[in-house]
Amino acid sequence: MNDFAIIATGGKQYKVSVGQKLRIEKLLAADGEKVVFETVLLKSAAGAVDVGTPYLSAATTEAKVLGAVRGEKKIIFKYHSKTRQHKKKGHRQDYTEIEITKI
Repeated sequence: MNDFAIIATGGKQYKVSVGQKLRIEKLLAADGEKVVFETVLLKSAAGAVDVGTPYLSAATTEAKVLGAVRGEKKIIFKYHSKTRQHKKKGHRQDYTEIEITKI
């Protein structure tokens, strides 16, 4: 059974394991820098599961920053009928791509 943890960052929760690459909300960290997540909600190692209330105090998860990326473009289109009003707007979310190195 592989080890995993559930961490919280950017207002979201992620199930992570060692070697996994994922996109999270933008962090202020340079490429190649080590990041430590201290908000671990759950940790599973060798079949033993530790659950925090709400966080585990002694558990941390380390990751390496791979780079900053941007998501696909979302189109926001507002239209009011009978008044000839319309507004088109686009948005691209900034993400940080990380690789989990240690749980």
